[in-house]
Amino acid sequence: MRVALCYNQKRAKAPRGLPPDADAEWDSIETIHAVRDALAERHQCVLVEGDLDCYAKLRKLKPAIVFNIAEGWGGPSREGYVPTICEMLGIPYTASDPVTLNLCLQKSHTTDILRAHGLPVPFSVVIPVASPPRQIREAMRHLVGQGLVVKPIHEGSSKGVRDSSLVRDLERLLEEVSRVHRTYHQAALAERFLEGREFTVAMLGNPPVILPIIEVDLDELPPDTNPLYSYEAKWVWDTAAKPLDIFKCPAKLKMPLDHCIRDICRQAWDVLGIRDWCRIDLRCDETGNPHLLEVNPLPGILPNPADNSCFPKAARAAGISYSQLINRVLDAAIARVGL
Repeated sequence: MRVALCYNQKRAKAPRGLPPDADAEWDSIETIHAVRDALAERHQCVLVEGDLDCYAKLRKLKPAIVFNIAEGWGGPSREGYVPTICEMLGIPYTASDPVTLNLCLQKSHTTDILRAHGLPVPFSVVIPVASPPRQIREAMRHLVGQGLVVKPIHEGSSKGVRDSSLVRDLERLLEEVSRVHRTYHQAALAERFLEGREFTVAMLGNPPVILPIIEVDLDELPPDTNPLYSYEAKWVWDTAAKPLDIFKCPAKLKMPLDHCIRDICRQAWDVLGIRDWCRIDLRCDETGNPHLLEVNPLPGILPNPADNSCFPKAARAAGISYSQLINRVLDAAIARVGL
């Protein structure tokens, strides 16, 4: 079967007009080649960059299916670019459709839908660009003392979530909101900080199998940093040369919490219309109750175990190799579309 692997490759320098961390979601050539090699074990695999030429290339190539890991670039609908092209051309593809991908990238919309279905999410407030400081102070005065995490409203891979993003006073809140507005040219989301344990859950197949749950052990962060899985924690402090021992897999969970996390994740999968695979991040409040933080329908899949990539780590804990993981995603899509 001819499979087109659609991707966006990291650049030496972020494209003009985008923030310096814009390529954090995109894949290195090592990851692209690892996915290609896994697919090539069973299929003819052709690389197609998810750029402005993607439509013409796919139209000419006419693959049986697209394996999509392209995150897109620029704007809140960027993750839907390649799936939309595939739907225009009538080509099946892996992972979720454009509606789900774009919805999950827009954090406030995701939260609103999950909350409307009775699922636990942290309290949050959207702060639009150009909001007057006085208005922000008045709106947030009674909330900031609990601790708030300030983040861009439509970014992934911890982009814009810095160690400084956890704020507990109004002036720091204003500084972080200003940073998000100035750097990302989008609304900021001020989300209640939850004091408890943090987990990430990899889900695979239709219906999904939950792979071994990972705990993010924030006690392993450098001294004098905030208990936050920030951009620095993900991309600066944790390197292949000097990895942080931050992930515990499988997580040590008592049965009620384990069942609760699994049930919440399955419900979120169904509510948001996720397909084939996904990674969901959760954090517990001070009473130990888990809340949904992020839903990632295009999860990161760095192939090197030293890179601490969560989805491959969970797969390895389940006895699934990197190559098997990639092909199980493809098989799930093939079965779903009836190829």
